[in-house]
Amino acid sequence: MKIGSPPRRRDVLQFGSLVLLLGMQQIARGADIVAVRMWPSKDYTRVTIESDREIKARQFLLADPPRVAIDIEGIQLLPALSELIAKVRPEDPNVAGIRVGQNAPGVVRLVIDLKQAVKPQVFTLSPIEPYQHRLVFDLYPQKMVDPLEALIADRLKDIQAAEAQVALADPLGDLIAGQGRRTEPPKNSPAPSSSKNKTDRLVIVALDPGHGGEDPGAVGPGGTYEKDVVLQIALQLQERINKQPNMRAYMTRDADFFVPLNVRVQKAQRVQADLFISIHADAFFTPRPQGASIFVLSDRGATSSSARWLANKENAADLVGGVNLKAKDTNVLKAMLDMSTTAQINDSLKLGGAMLGEMGNVGRLHKPRVEQANFAVLKAHDIPSVLVETAFISNPDEEARLRNPTYQAQLSDALMRGIMRYFAKNPPLARNRAL
Repeated sequence: MKIGSPPRRRDVLQFGSLVLLLGMQQIARGADIVAVRMWPSKDYTRVTIESDREIKARQFLLADPPRVAIDIEGIQLLPALSELIAKVRPEDPNVAGIRVGQNAPGVVRLVIDLKQAVKPQVFTLSPIEPYQHRLVFDLYPQKMVDPLEALIADRLKDIQAAEAQVALADPLGDLIAGQGRRTEPPKNSPAPSSSKNKTDRLVIVALDPGHGGEDPGAVGPGGTYEKDVVLQIALQLQERINKQPNMRAYMTRDADFFVPLNVRVQKAQRVQADLFISIHADAFFTPRPQGASIFVLSDRGATSSSARWLANKENAADLVGGVNLKAKDTNVLKAMLDMSTTAQINDSLKLGGAMLGEMGNVGRLHKPRVEQANFAVLKAHDIPSVLVETAFISNPDEEARLRNPTYQAQLSDALMRGIMRYFAKNPPLARNRAL
C-alpha cells in the first residue's frame, strides 16, 4: 500500500488480523498457572494457586447455601485451574465443591461451595524456593472445637468404656446393681467418684510434627519429605501416650497441612500442655552427617554454630509454608515469644536429656548432649519444650531408616521412655482446674 493512497480492502483485513493477533498475544502474556493445590484439615482448608507472576483476587461471601466467590484478576480460564475441581476430597470438613468460570476478560471467578460457615483469608506470597508467586485462600470454620474439651471428652469415653468392660466381666455384680442392691464400702475407704463429672489429673503432651502442607521440610536424596516421616513418627508416639493411664497426646497437626510457628505454640498453651515435643528430621548440604539430636531454647545464644544454623533454618518455615502477615498481631506475638523463663529452659534440658539418652539406644547420636538455640517454636514460657531431630534425612542410610515403620516404632518407643523417665523425676504440677 502506497503512502497517501486510499487503503485497499485486503490491506485493511491484513491490518485487522495483525491487531487481533497482537491482542491475543497480550492476553497470552497474562499469568500462567504453575500448579494448584488443596490442603484440607479440621483446622482450616487451604487452596493455593501458584503462577509465574503475581495475580490478585477479590472475595465475596454468599449465604444460603454458604459459599465464597473469588474473582481472580490477570488470568484466563486455563486447564490448570479446572484441576481444582478434582482436588476436592469427600472428607474435607469445609469444602463441598469448586466451580470455575471466565467471569470477564482477564478475570476468572472461583466459587467454593462450603459445608459450613467460614472466615476466609485471601492473600499473596512472594516467590521463595521452591515456589513462584502464590495466591492463597485459607478457609477457617466460624465454629472451632475447643481442643481441651475434646481431649477431656476423649478421656471420659475411655473411662466409661473401661467401666463397661468391668461390668461385662462381672455380670452377676451388674445384675445385683440393676436390682438396686449395693454393698457398703469398707470404713475409711475413699468414696467412689463419678466419671461422668470429672477425670483424674490429665497429663497432656503436645506433639508437633514439623512443617506440613505447602512446607515439605527437608527432602531426602530418595525424594522422602520430612513432613511425611515426622508425622508418621508423631502418630506412633501419640498412640503410645494415649495408652498410658491419665495421659493424652495433643497433635498440633494430624494430617498434611501447614501450621505457623506461633500457632503451634498457642495450640500447646490452649490445651495447657505439660510438655511440648516438636519432631523433625535434620538435613545438611552433604550426605555424610548422621545421628539424632535434641535442642531446647537458649537465652544466651546458640551453643554451637550448627545449632544456630538449624534454628535459622527452622524459623524460616513460615516463609515457605505461607503465613498471612496481615492477619498476625505482631505485638501479641512478640510479647508471647519474649516470655520464656529460666525455669522453663531448665525443665526443657531435663526432658531433652532423658529423651536423648533413650534415643542413643536405638540409633547413632549426632551430638552427645542437648544443644540450645533460639527456636521460635520452643518459646512457650510455661511448657518444657524440646525439638527432636530424629535423624539426617539427607543421609541415604538414615533416610531409608526414617521411612521404615519398624524404625519409626523403635524411635517412638525411645521417645516414650524418655517422657516417662522425665515424669518419674519431675511429676506434673497440680492445675487450678480439674482435668
